[in-house]
Amino acid sequence: MKTSEIKDLNTEEIREKIETEKAALTKMKMNHAVYPLENPMLIGTTRRNIARLMTELRKRELNK
Repeated sequence: MKTSEIKDLNTEEIREKIETEKAALTKMKMNHAVYPLENPMLIGTTRRNIARLMTELRKRELNK
């Protein structure tokens, strides 16, 4: 997810997206521990997406 796409979302959508991404990350980590993922780079990509979402959320909180 690009930064420009994140900026187009409203605050509630960002919060929902963070929760779904965190759940997906946890699931990926568990699956990877049991059986290696086909593309383990997805774990890092998901972590970075969560960080981008949280950064945008924090930026909006500070601007209020």
